Amino acid sequence: MNSDSTSRSSRRGTGPAGPEPSDPGDLLRTVFDLHRVSRRSFLAGSLAGILLAADLAATDRIQHYREQLEILQVPDDDADSRFPHAMWFLFPGYKTSWEETGWLLRSLRPALATHGRLAGIGYSNLGLNVARILDAVHAAVRDNQLRRIYFYGHSFGGMLAVQVAAGLAERGVAVDLIVLDSSPSGRSAVRDQAMFKGAVFLYDNGYRITSGLRGGYELGERVLHKNERSWRTVAEQTLEQLSPLAPSSRLIQSQASYIYHFAVSRFAGTLGRTKLAFIGNPGDKTVDYATARAGWENAFGDALLTSSLVTEGALPAHASPQWNPGVYEDVVLEVLRLFDPPDYAGRLRPEE
Repeated sequence: MNSDSTSRSSRRGTGPAGPEPSDPGDLLRTVFDLHRVSRRSFLAGSLAGILLAADLAATDRIQHYREQLEILQVPDDDADSRFPHAMWFLFPGYKTSWEETGWLLRSLRPALATHGRLAGIGYSNLGLNVARILDAVHAAVRDNQLRRIYFYGHSFGGMLAVQVAAGLAERGVAVDLIVLDSSPSGRSAVRDQAMFKGAVFLYDNGYRITSGLRGGYELGERVLHKNERSWRTVAEQTLEQLSPLAPSSRLIQSQASYIYHFAVSRFAGTLGRTKLAFIGNPGDKTVDYATARAGWENAFGDALLTSSLVTEGALPAHASPQWNPGVYEDVVLEVLRLFDPPDYAGRLRPEE
């Protein structure tokens, strides 16, 4: 290259740093473009920061509010007027949010509302505390002057329902009926032992699962049971467990620990006149139907009204009245017929 070419190249500004503007107009346009990109980045970053701060604030407010245990009542004018002194308490299952508890109750309403008003237990995000749950239910019985008390145990909630019923019996309060919906009778009835034991080990040794790790756990668990769900349902349920409305990791781990250490034999002979009914599905991929059924039969014998009613056709097969209300309505009404034939014959009859 000759000296003239070199001179021209130097004036054009070519070199390792790339081309430079060859005139003031190009320079002004470059500065303007840089300013525009910077402003867009600033606005995008600011918006992201605002959204993140709002999400954190909403999450903190919701999580803080749900640190308090609450009895969640589902208004039903008809049931409330006909059964002022009779109430169902639904004990939600593993990882069930307050919102899903309401969904469960509304799905079961056609059957449950033939005998009483509807309420569910809103577990505290600080962790499962059986003594506080017992106190809250006892207070609700007293405040509502209940004469008929029914428990619906949704999955692991059946274990808790039995323990709370035993605690009420010690206080002179009898639960009339406990429905055990796919409830394991002990850890041996839980199919997914590997993931289950891992969560319990961490909790019992003082370790808490972070939201990120929990997201992977949720996704893995649902993919494992993919045969019961569509991919869309897998994604939706995983995201639901990561939302501010979901139960806290601390609550979920404490529930897993409760299931792991539950011994049904402790409660044999402690429920007085309480009757129980086990319903389930042999196709259940979460709880081993045969093991759970045998455990409840061995513990409660004659107090068990039935252990043979099956939620045939339900999908998922495990404790799913919210997705299969028609299937569950028929099964629960049959339980109530066995429990109280006169009331079933006139099933909309007000309480006496």
